[in-house]
Amino acid sequence: MEEVNITPDPNDVENNKVMAILAYILFLIPLLAAKDSPFAKYHTNQGLVLFLFSMICIFVNIIPILGQIIWIAGSIFSFVCFIMGIINAAGGKMKPLPLIGKITLIK
Repeated sequence: MEEVNITPDPNDVENNKVMAILAYILFLIPLLAAKDSPFAKYHTNQGLVLFLFSMICIFVNIIPILGQIIWIAGSIFSFVCFIMGIINAAGGKMKPLPLIGKITLIK
């Protein structure tokens, strides 16, 4: 998303807050169950990007030494982003995650 902080529709937030939180755990469920909700879709995109970033860090781990350093740093970063995403979703905010939050895969 291009904007730093988007103000969501309060009704959409209230109706889809659980789906937005779930997007960071299992992004596929909110993608199918709340596909008409901009709030849930935003957090589903954030959860998908975070998941892909985590998978890249796992695959980089096969490179000796440097890969392991990247994997450790990436794992810590992913965990912090995971917590931030859930806090933002629970708080009804559409705030992008650091570094990876501006990537849009789901429109």
